[in-house]
Amino acid sequence: MAVRTAVPALALVLLAVLTGGCGLTSGSPMADGVRPGSVGRGLPLKGADLTVTSKSFSENIVLGHIMGLAFKAAGANVLDRTNIQGSIGAREAVRSGGADAMYEYTGTAWITYLGHDRPVPDPARQWRAVRDADARNGLTWLAPAALDNTYALAMNRADARKYGTRTLSDVAALSRRNPRAVTLCVESEFAARDDGLQGMAKAYGMNVPASRVQKMDGGIIYTQVAGGGSCTFGEVFTTDGRIAAMDLVVMDDDEDFFPSYNAAPEINSATLREHPAIKDVLDPITARLGDDVARELNARVDVEGQDPHEVAKEWLLKEGFISR
Repeated sequence: MAVRTAVPALALVLLAVLTGGCGLTSGSPMADGVRPGSVGRGLPLKGADLTVTSKSFSENIVLGHIMGLAFKAAGANVLDRTNIQGSIGAREAVRSGGADAMYEYTGTAWITYLGHDRPVPDPARQWRAVRDADARNGLTWLAPAALDNTYALAMNRADARKYGTRTLSDVAALSRRNPRAVTLCVESEFAARDDGLQGMAKAYGMNVPASRVQKMDGGIIYTQVAGGGSCTFGEVFTTDGRIAAMDLVVMDDDEDFFPSYNAAPEINSATLREHPAIKDVLDPITARLGDDVARELNARVDVEGQDPHEVAKEWLLKEGFISR
């Protein structure tokens, strides 16, 4: 497939970087006194100056801190520039050298950044396709996690019983049969992405006019759906801990529209050439990251209100990857 360019969007991002709009002109040193555990023995990153970044949602922030703490335990001086708004800003930081590494998602890279219209059905093949394509962009993708944080629509259990919907095909049929029954709450980014609302509606033949779609912050979506508020269905992430905590019912993607969104370390290629030990530090940690781990860590942040940095540190300590 042809790759669509995104020069205007990236130009805006670069302007924001220069003016401090993305938060890339500042950062906080990770001052934790952590030491090697099963990773980082021999301090293979001793003296390296590394900057980690992330997007602005809980899971990705936790993953950014997991990465930063692992680098710190391996001897690096680490600057924390996590929590950047939007997807493009964090990626562009790594690509341009404003940051060195982050955890990114294969589906996001394949569809949103590399401009493809359809996902590669096999997750491993999709990761390889992203890895090979992004090598030309100065980015190296390390081995992926089993963690697959894909999109979904969810509703509360009372509405699920009322309308009998279990799949996205059921939602599409309901939108045609009873248009007033289908209202959607989504984030602005999901509404605009090819692998989001527009593509999903086209693939499933959903008849949802703009007047029945409300855009809002992701955290509000969960409470609106759970409480039977302004939307019947809400955009959720499948690894979000709030799904179980709020007893939401996730609609099955029965036509396999959404790509796999396996998390994997995305590293600035020049940084990795300078510090090849990054791979050995991250590979064992990434291999342990699965959907159940993500749901547990996400729930501690989004349901229990814990600090993402402390959640990341406690998990690394519990797993023995680092020590105090």
